[in-house]
Amino acid sequence: MAEPEEPGRRFREAWIAGVHRHYLGEPKPGYVTPWEQTPDWERASAATVEGLIQRLLADTDGLAARLSREQKGQFVAAAWAGCIHRHVADPKPAYVAPWEVLPAWQRETDADIFEAYEHAGLPDE
Repeated sequence: MAEPEEPGRRFREAWIAGVHRHYLGEPKPGYVTPWEQTPDWERASAATVEGLIQRLLADTDGLAARLSREQKGQFVAAAWAGCIHRHVADPKPAYVAPWEVLPAWQRETDADIFEAYEHAGLPDE
């Protein structure tokens, strides 16, 4: 029997994959830090956003698939910004920037994260 996946790990792995796919040039080391070296607050945030995505997918009986790719990315970005406010007392404006001003690579990565959960199915499946 396989070990249960640590909450948030899939989120971090999808983030890293998206950064490698969409970031132009060499990403900052913090963007691709492996899960084992990710700070506790980021792990907790990844677990929170992962749970929100899974809950949305479960509660809408698959109808979340009707969201546009942009809406999926916006969901991830807004949830992550909420976590930043929870864990960082005075975040840099770029950490909590609105969707419209996020760099394209980040918007694409956020959408990829949501879609990674869609394609993987729900945890009970």
